[in-house]
Amino acid sequence: MRLLATFAFLVLSASLQAHQNNRIMIRLTSDAQLKAVPIAAKANIGSVPVDRLSASLGALRANRLTPAKPGMPSLFVVELPEGTEIDQALAAYRLLPGVLRAERDHLGHGGGDRDFTPNDPHYAKQWGLHNDGTFALSPALAGADIDMTAAWEIEQGSEEVTVAIIDSGVRLQHPDWGDRIWQNGGEIAGNGIDDDSNGFIDDVQGWDFANNDNDPTDDQGHGTNVTSIVAAAGDNGIGFTGVDLNCKAMVIKALNSSNQGYYSWWVAGMYYAVDKGADVISMSMGGTDPSPEMQAAVDYALANGVLVVACMMNTNSSVPFIPASLNGVMAVGGTKPNDRRAVPFYWSASSGSNYGSHISVCAPGDYIYGLSHTSNVSFTTYWSGTSQATPHVSALAALLKAQQPTRTPAQIRAIIEATAEDQVGDPLEDTPGFDNYHGHGRINAFNALMFAVGTGEVAQPAESFTVFPNPATGPISVRATASGQLVVLDGAGRIVREQRLSPGSSSMVSSLAPGAYLARFTTQGGALSQRFIVQ
Repeated sequence: MRLLATFAFLVLSASLQAHQNNRIMIRLTSDAQLKAVPIAAKANIGSVPVDRLSASLGALRANRLTPAKPGMPSLFVVELPEGTEIDQALAAYRLLPGVLRAERDHLGHGGGDRDFTPNDPHYAKQWGLHNDGTFALSPALAGADIDMTAAWEIEQGSEEVTVAIIDSGVRLQHPDWGDRIWQNGGEIAGNGIDDDSNGFIDDVQGWDFANNDNDPTDDQGHGTNVTSIVAAAGDNGIGFTGVDLNCKAMVIKALNSSNQGYYSWWVAGMYYAVDKGADVISMSMGGTDPSPEMQAAVDYALANGVLVVACMMNTNSSVPFIPASLNGVMAVGGTKPNDRRAVPFYWSASSGSNYGSHISVCAPGDYIYGLSHTSNVSFTTYWSGTSQATPHVSALAALLKAQQPTRTPAQIRAIIEATAEDQVGDPLEDTPGFDNYHGHGRINAFNALMFAVGTGEVAQPAESFTVFPNPATGPISVRATASGQLVVLDGAGRIVREQRLSPGSSSMVSSLAPGAYLARFTTQGGALSQRFIVQ
């Protein structure tokens, strides 16, 4: 999130503190006796001791955060009047029979920001997917990307895989979603009935926990950008393309129009996502206050085979934010178009991708274009932050799940970490092996998807190779999905380069004079060729 000027930041901090003091999350034990709650009793939970105390404190309302189903914890949030002595209230709740845990409902915020809208070709703006070194807004390095062009030759995703994106919602009617927005098949739209008995009425397109309704429309912009990184429809002649070309995006709104959200919204969103069959949960948000309930929600997700991915946040510090620093969460840092750690982001000289021993990997996170939450025809909006890096990883996890549906969260995480590109950033930070600035490295989708091929977990894809950038003004790389012999011929048919290639990438560092060339790649399966230009 953008770091504000000193005065504005102090005002915001005071505002957050004031708002977080009157809300408490309460978890009841499994054997707590719940009574029927009259609809009019908005501050009642159904536990006599808890409701009696809530009434004595003048509680304004109480909401259940988890579906009332077997195996789900009985978790509630109680809103007390402004000025309540919250520490005393917490102590009182914790002493009640049937109360397992009570904690403050802290407030956090989203982890990205945007700026003005330049007018450029749409896919060419997505340097994180394919970087030819010519990105106009920031120093760029060819190949400093996640290699999606090659990765899509191996796996393009499955509509059977769902990524739950807990954020500020999306512009639901945007044409560039196609059929990518998840639909709740257990709910009948508009009948005013909770058809699937999950506690949410008419949640056909997800849920808005910020406003407690069934319309998760984006009123801030952050969520639309993040979701489009995962699931904007590809190859449809509109706007951008998501990293995963087929997965479903489950929309869960848990940030308000000010890019802020209570932990209770986030926790409830996580339980909702798991309950409705998500495979990956993507969370581009963070707060610094500890929360056992947030850890419990992460544990619940992992126990049910759901990977949780979250952003490191953007204060250019080692301050641990949650959920990124929680046990089991895959924490993501951000990089620039030249593969350096994103410090600073363009919107503040003091900003930067956070670091620490809990970081897993990093991914493109600066100047990341995506769909607009206010327009169906504008494709010039970009945001920056570890918020934007996170959905790159979440979508890659979805591709790996589609490639092999039996993979567990731990296996998916291990593949992404093992195949990340190491030592591509600042040598002082991106040191050999794991480091606190880049984790295991910048993700590489091609390497991750090829990992399964190399180990025999999945079948070998069709042989292919590509030369990039094309046209080129400097070093040229070749990427192949098989081993073979590369021969480069000039316009007169003379051999100017010859080398053996293995699956992955190889840089042709020798200088090539301006002109037209033919690259011929011969494998056991035959010969492939591609023409390219050196300017």
